Amino acid sequence: MPVHLSVIIPARNEAKRLPGTLERVAAFLADQAYEGDIWVVDSGSTDNTSAIAGEFPSGRVRIHVLREDRPGKGLAVRTGMLAAQGDYRFICDADLSMPIEEVNRFIPPVLQGVDIAIASREAPGAVRYGEPFHRHLVGRAFNFLVRLLAIPKIQDTQCGFKCFSASAADDLFRRGTLDGWTFDVEILFVALRRGWRIVEVPIPWTYHAGSRLSVIRDSVAMFFDLFRIRFNGLRGAYDRHPNPATKA
Repeated sequence: MPVHLSVIIPARNEAKRLPGTLERVAAFLADQAYEGDIWVVDSGSTDNTSAIAGEFPSGRVRIHVLREDRPGKGLAVRTGMLAAQGDYRFICDADLSMPIEEVNRFIPPVLQGVDIAIASREAPGAVRYGEPFHRHLVGRAFNFLVRLLAIPKIQDTQCGFKCFSASAADDLFRRGTLDGWTFDVEILFVALRRGWRIVEVPIPWTYHAGSRLSVIRDSVAMFFDLFRIRFNGLRGAYDRHPNPATKA
């Protein structure tokens, strides 16, 4: 049976990059045998990101636009994941540092028997293009801390392309608490605790300048988030029944 794929694009001040991204994603989905739609979640933009997304000529692929007044990639992704209706829900960074054509490797029939497929820049077969050495070094240092404090076996929690089955998305994103960059670690931490099956998919990945991540400020915040995740896990916060009011 063909699947329904929802592509969630978190977008903050992405007015310049979004038109090209939407054009590529919509064209790709229109050519597939399965049904696909796009969910753009504007998290506190001060430019006309929402207007551009809302006015984009979607053609055969429906584009939904949601807006959150507060910034935060985690908040945007959580909103999109809980609003989307696809059998599979794929997080897609607006810079398309991974070619959208790779998405079929994350869903059936190519990938079977998993609940969560995460793009990896570290798994055997992955290739990085154009990444500055200091950015790579900071990323590996953070992943060392992630493996030490939260998730021992996953080599790349921060790549912005991840696919969740509908049941996994509904369960996990209702339990998420972090609105910022470290939401990936929290969701994967909870997923492992709750027995969801995870696989890393090696991808070709191209560095694009203009990241919203501040290496110093956000790295410090992410470091402390790791301790929040660990503490929440120890006190059983993620094991409680999720609050239905958090559903978008």
